Amino acid sequence: MIKVTRFNGKEFYVNCDLIEFLESTPDTVITTTTGKKIVVNETVEEVIKRIITFKGKIYRYPNNNE
Repeated sequence: MIKVTRFNGKEFYVNCDLIEFLESTPDTVITTTTGKKIVVNETVEEVIKRIITFKGKIYRYPNNNE
C-alpha cells in the first residue's frame, strides 16, 4: 500500500494493486478497479514513484518487514 494525501491534508493508504488509472486533470485522480475515484495532492509521477518503491520492497525483501 502507498501513502497519499487528500487536499484537506489527511493522509491515507491506497492498495496500489487496485489502481487501474492515474490521471492528471490537472489534479491527480486515482481510479481503482472498483471504479472509485480519489483526488490526491501528489503528482502522477510521485504516485508512480511510490508504487515502484513499494513493489521493489516487496520483491526484494519478501520476508523482511523493512
